Amino acid sequence: MRTELIALVGVAIGTYGAPLEDIRLGQILDLLPRQSNVTCPQTPTPMPKAADLPAVKTMPDPFLYLDGKTRVQSKDEWVQCRQPEIMKLLQEYQYGYYPDHSQETVSATRSGNTLTVSVAAGGKSATIAATLTFPSGTGPFPAIINIGGMDSKTYLNAGIAVVSFDYGKVAADSNSKSGSFWTLYNGKDIGVLTAWAWGFHRVLDGIELKVPELDATKIGVTGCSRLGKAALAAGLFDKRIAVTMPMCSGVQGAGPYRYSLSGQGENLENAKSGAGWWTSSGISQFVGKSTQLPYDAHTIVAAIAPRAVILSQNSGDQFTDSKGTAEITFPAAKIVYSWLGAGEKLGMSIPSGGHCDQSGYADVLPFVQKVLQGKSTTRNYDDLKTWKAMPEAYPWGTDVPKAR
Repeated sequence: MRTELIALVGVAIGTYGAPLEDIRLGQILDLLPRQSNVTCPQTPTPMPKAADLPAVKTMPDPFLYLDGKTRVQSKDEWVQCRQPEIMKLLQEYQYGYYPDHSQETVSATRSGNTLTVSVAAGGKSATIAATLTFPSGTGPFPAIINIGGMDSKTYLNAGIAVVSFDYGKVAADSNSKSGSFWTLYNGKDIGVLTAWAWGFHRVLDGIELKVPELDATKIGVTGCSRLGKAALAAGLFDKRIAVTMPMCSGVQGAGPYRYSLSGQGENLENAKSGAGWWTSSGISQFVGKSTQLPYDAHTIVAAIAPRAVILSQNSGDQFTDSKGTAEITFPAAKIVYSWLGAGEKLGMSIPSGGHCDQSGYADVLPFVQKVLQGKSTTRNYDDLKTWKAMPEAYPWGTDVPKAR
């Protein structure tokens, strides 16, 4: 086994052309031999409506397929079968179907620290402008792509570049269907969170094309509140993203649908009535029936594994259910991460302060540096502080498949 592992690491170094310390766990896992005898259960077609799904009061078992009777038996099966099914059901019921990037043509131009990305699809074209801010020193630097603003100074001082773009010009935060995304995809039943995620991805395309000062293999994405929901979607839909940083994201992000532990929290009903455009129409059928959703926030987070995610929820933020995220979403998703052998790639940050307090960015920095810069940290990102995990909310956690 030791010889096989050494050989695998050697293959990884040769494949990715990088020093061992720069090679991510997910890249090594991608090279692992897959079981040839994995047979995926058939995902129901058409996918079931809310009325056809059972009510499950606790967090749904992420290892249980949508057919309601078959359970994942191995890591290979998770990768080959269950994870793709989760991606499909999340698009069906929450995000809308992500555009086919293979049908897009992307180009980019650069003028100083302004990056302009052009995307053509279906005979139409649109642009996204991004601002590049570099730390002092010599690159290539890791970078965080953010929308809505962040504590850039702390990251620049740590040697991490910051890239920002105007999310409102990608897709308006309204039902207006205006912005570069809708120029290409008007008429599609896609949520604005997915449109903003698409913006993150096209900016990353531009970085790959025109910004040699940045290491495009060491990219994080972040935003806060509704923009944290978008950052989580961005990490979900693009495997190039090394670390996903949703800040105070709440329902439709890392906040659980089935539990509200923090007071005036969001729920599916008030989120859908207040900003129904964030998600596709698919989730509307679950209003008043959230226990019939075949997933919850932990499923979204777990689908990103083994790539890194750091969940940040300020302890004084009652609006996006910080307590529910910390006590339920995080430990439930952690079970899947640990089962996949990537437990250290999921962390929880609980700084003091209210909704979107900027202190959250400094609080997650050591985790981000570990992922993007290979730096060690003594910080315990499993620490829930005054809160504690609620295993009764995810009873399947004591009956995980045998890891093989």
